[in-house]
This record gives sequence, C-alpha cells and structure tokens, in this order.
Amino acid sequence: MNTIYDIYSGCVAAINKNVLIQRESVKDKEFHFQNWVRDCIASASPHFEEGGRNSYPDFRLVHQPEGVEVKGLAYPGRWLNYDSNSQVPTGWHNGRTIYYVFGRYPKHPDGNTYPVLDLVICHGDFLNADHNYIHENKSIKGFGSYGDITIRDRKMYVAPTPYGLLDGVAHIQTLILPVATEVPDEFKIVGQITRKEVDELVISYEFDLRTNELSIARIPNPRAGHEHIFHALRLEAQVNTPVTIRVNASKSHSN
Repeated sequence: MNTIYDIYSGCVAAINKNVLIQRESVKDKEFHFQNWVRDCIASASPHFEEGGRNSYPDFRLVHQPEGVEVKGLAYPGRWLNYDSNSQVPTGWHNGRTIYYVFGRYPKHPDGNTYPVLDLVICHGDFLNADHNYIHENKSIKGFGSYGDITIRDRKMYVAPTPYGLLDGVAHIQTLILPVATEVPDEFKIVGQITRKEVDELVISYEFDLRTNELSIARIPNPRAGHEHIFHALRLEAQVNTPVTIRVNASKSHSN
C-alpha cells in the first residue's frame, strides 16, 4: 500500500488537532510549511531523507521508491499557478513515484505561528504525465561586443496548482491519485477527474537577441486525446464536497 495514504491521513490529523505552522522569523519565506509537512511525513514514515536546498524532490522515502515535493501558497495571493525553478512537475523521477503537497496558509499572519488553511496532495502525473523530459540548464559563450559574455539558459517552469485546476478543494483536504491505485477502506471517492493530452507538443524554443522575441516549435502529439483519469479521495470522516475539473482550467492557470 502506498505510504501517501498515511502521509495524507497524518496531514489531516495535524490540521484537525490545530497543529500550527511555526515560522522562525518573517524572513522564513520558504521552509515553514515544508517543515510542517516534514513532521507529518515523519509520523507516517519515520525512515525518509530530506533533500538539500535545490534538490528534488524535497523528501525521499527510504522503504519504498516514493518522493514528496512541497509547495506552500500564501492566501490570499497567487494560487492558480506556481514557479518551479529546478524541475518540471512529473509523477516519476529517478526511479521514484513523485507526489506533490500543496498547502495554503495566511499571507499576513499576526505572528510566527498560523494554521494550514487547506491542503491538496496529488500524484505528479496530475500536473504533467510526461516522464521523458530531463531538465538541464545550458549556456552559450561569445555574446557581447568583445565576445566574452556567457548567456545562461536557466529555465523556470510555471505550472498549474490543483487549486487552479479543480473546484471543490478550497478550505478542505483532498488526495488526488490515478484511478488504478488501490483505495483503502477508510477512504472514499469524492470525484473523478479526467485530463486529456493536447494535440501538439512543444519541442523547442528560440530567443532572438535582436528583437527580444521568443518563438516555439511544435510537433503532433502521438498520444493526442489520451485521457489520464484520477480519483479525488478523502477519509470517510471528511465532508463529501464533490471535486470537479474547473471550466477552462487549462487556460486559467496561465493568467
């Protein structure tokens, strides 16, 4: 059985017990929510590894090939999408199944402790089902009038969050997994979500240094129209608020 069920249950229990996020100071803009998730993982699976500052994923389970990437979102604020500086989202990386934990917390708390407002854990394939792309940063030399400037191609990916893709996940906790995943008895299905692959794939881009224009090249997607189906799950004791795909979700996250 996937440990992600235990991790999700631990997160729900922590929220129900009012276990607060603890921020070291107002300068802690990244690790406060990640540390809260770390404690929930520890309660479900005591054997895990925590990555470094720029490693991926944030946590790697030891007893089975699973990893957890954490994305905290201040609320109210930006919630349709998020920036990923080092890795395009995926459900499979370096031999591990990858899960993403998204949580929202108050944007302007009145202290250094505050609650998790809502939470979504999803399989990485819900965000992007491509397992073949390998992220690399490259550089070119010879730029500038003297030819001694290097340009670094350091990619940033802007991906949708489950809050931008789904209705019914605000102010509650939800688990999103592929339909083929076995569901334990203590869980219930509160929605079925279908994501369909696009007709064309972006395979390259080019930046014109004279005009500052960016152009892209596409090819037909051999899996165009293929459907990836996911279940929205909650514990039996949780509310039955249905989870559905947002209208125009593929467009709204880019706003």
